[in-house]
Amino acid sequence: MADDFELDTDDLTRRMEGAIAALRTEFASLRTGRASGSMLEPIMVDAYGQLTPINQVGTINVPEPRMVTVNVWDKGLVNKVEKAIRDSGLGINPQMNGTIIMLPIPELNEERRRELTKVAGSYAEHARVAIRNLRRDGMDQIKKAKADGLSEDDQKFWEGEVQDMTDRFIKLVDQTLETKQAEIMQV
Repeated sequence: MADDFELDTDDLTRRMEGAIAALRTEFASLRTGRASGSMLEPIMVDAYGQLTPINQVGTINVPEPRMVTVNVWDKGLVNKVEKAIRDSGLGINPQMNGTIIMLPIPELNEERRRELTKVAGSYAEHARVAIRNLRRDGMDQIKKAKADGLSEDDQKFWEGEVQDMTDRFIKLVDQTLETKQAEIMQV
């Protein structure tokens, strides 16, 4: 009998929180016209024969609102770091000063801002899809338990729990998206 069925809501919550964390990481990589060290996090540098995160080959600083600097520790890697930044698609033109690479952040024009809000929207939609997939996993577990003898009342209870959790996380995705879009459109 499945009367003792207990859905692992902690696991579902943890996995949905993971989708939110991934969304926030993607949002951090979007350039909003303000300098941020996190915009360089996804960049990998070919250092010592393997791809290495940029923050492991130099110090990333934000000395002023429209400037990010990377102080590369190994002089031999400066050109590789500069090439990785150019190839990253951030649309930033690095300027070299010895082992320090300066990244001036240009003002965003209206067209680019609208483009970035669309990109943010697509990131949010990917997070919503991930959360809905987790909802489906939870519902599948409940259906399996129903086939094993779970009562209809218990089935309705657990389906309601999963749906409430899903709604809560979808709302959080929407709020996070609104905040990011407002940040992008701010001049």
